Amino acid sequence: MHLHILGICGTFMGGIAAIAKSAGHTVTGCDANVYPPMSTQLSALGIGLTEGWDPVQLGTAAKGAEVFVVGNVVSRGNPLMEAILNGGLPYISGPQWLYESVLRDKWVLAVAGTHGKTSTSAMLAWILEHAGLAPGFLIGGVPVDFPVSARLMDSAFFVIEADEYDTAFFDKRSKFVHYRPRTAILNNLEYDHADIFPDLAAIETQFHHLVRMIPGNGRIIANGGEASIARVLARGCWSELERFGLADVAGTGPDWTIAVDGTILLGGAAQGTLTFGQAGRHSQMNALAALAAARHAGVPVAHGLAALAAFHGVKRRLELRGIERGVAVHDDFAHHPTAIATTLDGLRRKVGNERILAVLEPRSNTMKMGAVKDALPGSLAAADRVFCYAANLGWDVAATLAPLGAKASVHSDLIALVQAVVAESRPGDHILVMSNGEFGGVHDKLLAKLAAG
Repeated sequence: MHLHILGICGTFMGGIAAIAKSAGHTVTGCDANVYPPMSTQLSALGIGLTEGWDPVQLGTAAKGAEVFVVGNVVSRGNPLMEAILNGGLPYISGPQWLYESVLRDKWVLAVAGTHGKTSTSAMLAWILEHAGLAPGFLIGGVPVDFPVSARLMDSAFFVIEADEYDTAFFDKRSKFVHYRPRTAILNNLEYDHADIFPDLAAIETQFHHLVRMIPGNGRIIANGGEASIARVLARGCWSELERFGLADVAGTGPDWTIAVDGTILLGGAAQGTLTFGQAGRHSQMNALAALAAARHAGVPVAHGLAALAAFHGVKRRLELRGIERGVAVHDDFAHHPTAIATTLDGLRRKVGNERILAVLEPRSNTMKMGAVKDALPGSLAAADRVFCYAANLGWDVAATLAPLGAKASVHSDLIALVQAVVAESRPGDHILVMSNGEFGGVHDKLLAKLAAG
């Protein structure tokens, strides 16, 4: 079958493309913005990419396509989508195609939550791989330990990053309700995606819908420290439940905890010690959830700990992009105040008293709308200097960051921002770039400017 995928360079839709190609389908696709790492990965798979939404591709790259798989980046008014609708051509959402074509007969392990989905999914897939279970997976990033972000295997197991964002312009349910997992991690839950959810309660309702679809012999691995997740579960839970991150409480079932030194306890009994290269308390919590989920699939905790000792992380999660003149440039996907704070905490624990220069692009829809802007100054408090790129925002970034005083500066020109960061940096510093997009290639620009002296 020939699939033409609209929005193919998104991490999820790019994963769909890789899986469809592996299943023997002919795959082509298009997107408005084509850039690495996804474009590189797709090209390596031999998948043809068309930049833009020109309907002319219906007679060229997409000629003969038997179904159009539509990503949620596509809305009404998109010229290609309008041509598909006017022509009565068959179309389907990415999540629905994935369930019908791949997940229906799999033991699905889904990782949901506002933060940590990609890292936790990568850890879980790696644990299952290390145990010889050869899972299929679709991860919203590029795991260092696998050559691709998605793959299809004959294994009964499939790990998926379960996003609460809506499915498509014609299906406003959260993506994850399509996956029907047997094992589900509920990692955390707070307000995000302000462009589609009016408040936290609306997101909690979508998580409740997910919980309602998990079978009675399935298992939920829930963060016991999150009041929002407790509210979701209070609305109904029909599956096995294990909480993590809490002290043992009688009557709640097996309870997973992790000490600061990495000691893992299940029901108060020590299971071993987590030793791996991922920085920060949030990484330990992600690992704890992955260990618990893997155990449901039959992997002993000791085997999971051995796997995590060899885990190398995910690209764009505190990824070191280079060092020039003694200044290290790191890249991270953090784009929400909570993620920014935990990322800074992770780097601070790693580098001690060495200076951290935070470079932030508020790019997500939630950030662009200013929905969580009041939490931004506090989230950046651990940085020694803050540089914010504020092009095309509808709120006053300088006023918002005013509580940080002279250590924060705001720039609307990317080149000027690069110059300011390099002028401030000195040997031993760590530049931490945080954005959920390409950020104009700022990482390479910073390294080049540093190298030039």
